[in-house]
Amino acid sequence: MRDTTHTAISIFGTSLQWSDLIAAAVIAVVAVVVALVLRQAIVRYSQRSDTAHTSTWYTLSRLTTYVVLTIGFFLVIGELGVPLSRFTLIAGALGVGLGFGLQPLVANFVAGIVLLLDKSLKVGDFVELESGATGQVRDIRMRATTIVTNDNIDVIVPNSEFVAGRVVNWTHRDVRRRVRIPFGVAYGTDKELVKTAALEAAEAVPFTLDLDGPLRPQVWLSEFGDSSLVFELVVWLNPEATMKPIAVTAAYNWALHTALQRHGIEIPFPQRDVRVRSLFGLEDEDARAALNLRDGGDREAPTPTAAPSPSSPPSETERPKDDNDAIADLSGEAGYAPERVDRSGERDAR
Repeated sequence: MRDTTHTAISIFGTSLQWSDLIAAAVIAVVAVVVALVLRQAIVRYSQRSDTAHTSTWYTLSRLTTYVVLTIGFFLVIGELGVPLSRFTLIAGALGVGLGFGLQPLVANFVAGIVLLLDKSLKVGDFVELESGATGQVRDIRMRATTIVTNDNIDVIVPNSEFVAGRVVNWTHRDVRRRVRIPFGVAYGTDKELVKTAALEAAEAVPFTLDLDGPLRPQVWLSEFGDSSLVFELVVWLNPEATMKPIAVTAAYNWALHTALQRHGIEIPFPQRDVRVRSLFGLEDEDARAALNLRDGGDREAPTPTAAPSPSSPPSETERPKDDNDAIADLSGEAGYAPERVDRSGERDAR
């Protein structure tokens, strides 16, 4: 029988034995297994530790994986006995590949390393992209970063977009955020009554950070609109509501509508008056009389419906139950609540 254990093969001009190839393959497999085991061990330790900084441990696990794989690569090269000078051809081939299409891949890998070390973007952050998409960062991989929206949709974003583009990080420095909810009321409405109703609406939403002190809700008269006085309810949010901006706006709009109706405050809509100056050569009263005759004679003008009196709001028993679905969504009580990354350790560290 022919002995194949000592049969040599040539790679890049270097004579290699099958035993060397088997040893190199074993080293490569061991390096991959060690990298995965270390990564899982770090992740499990961070989950058990109450004071663990989530993003720091995640970065450590990723960098450990890359370092172990790099060491394993050089050990494989050393086991094969291939001198590094022989990789000149491979380097030239890689250079040609970079010029013809591998540039985005390398750029995304380098951008991923920058994101892990720079800490401008961390796992668990709530971000808004230039496209308008918002979501929580779930993981940062070699090529792309995964963002999970509040509708549980995974958005895969290349790492280079976070480095070269503009990204709004809602939770980079602090998890408290202020929102402005615009609303309009009819001209002639008492401003103090509007303020009272708006503050009642802010108190009715459980995600208002504080009702007193420097971060209390405020009511601003921001604009004299074409058909309404435009106010803004300015509210600081607690951390639980920071990551759901659309649901927050819906919750306060619902509460505002309820409070304004309770106080009998009219919410106007755009109206336009049409004046007929001339018709068939007639003007003013003659034109209006001709228009009335053309429509079939005299018509009784509709009687406007009077707005409810602010002095007599409906009683508690007369008002229907106010079920604010947006508040339920913010509380995770309605529908599916996406899994969130535990950031309690980060808040404690701050």
